Amino acid sequence: MQIVPAILPKDFSEILAKLELVKGSADTVQIDIVDGKFAESKTWPYVGDHGEITSILREEEGFPFWKEFDFEFDLMVSKPEEAVPFWVRAGATRVIVHLESIAPHALSELITEWKHVVDVGLALKPSTPLDMLENFLPEITFVQCMGNDRIGFQGVSLDEALVLPKIMSLRKKYPELTISVDIGVNLETAPRLIEAGANRLVAGSAVFGKANPAQAIRELEALCR
Repeated sequence: MQIVPAILPKDFSEILAKLELVKGSADTVQIDIVDGKFAESKTWPYVGDHGEITSILREEEGFPFWKEFDFEFDLMVSKPEEAVPFWVRAGATRVIVHLESIAPHALSELITEWKHVVDVGLALKPSTPLDMLENFLPEITFVQCMGNDRIGFQGVSLDEALVLPKIMSLRKKYPELTISVDIGVNLETAPRLIEAGANRLVAGSAVFGKANPAQAIRELEALCR
């Protein structure tokens, strides 16, 4: 079981500040990248970029705290096939592609191209049928079940009626699969998600909405023991 803090950055300075808060308390951090097309909101670098991403891609500087964390980039974007190489260059350990954002044939090509370079995970909304995922499972590293159809925002509640059965079905059929959950993860919902079969929990507001984010991570981890 792993707790992954998530940052939905309005600008680069927010990434720096929040990474500092969880340094030493998490091995992996998820950076949510939203282009305002696939999902309604926008994040850095689509807003609030002041040349930082250019400096990183030119290798003039590394992604902040790259020695302390592995980074997974959750690509809530309309053209993930264009975004993946971009974020791999920026230092991604994992990339997450949303099943609804790309045609099946293009997704298959993307996975084939990148699965030996980074860990590739597929995310799907609660309303998306699981059978859309089936053909890709042998080729990917993990699945990320979104906790609500309203993606690209933090503080959104968990749609338990749809999400829990989806997790249970995946766990029953694929006992060794890594199943991550993002959206609606908190101290109240985490035990039910774990019982359903999730083994990675991604938490944004449940970590960074607290006065002590490091303590919030420890409290979530305690539920996993």
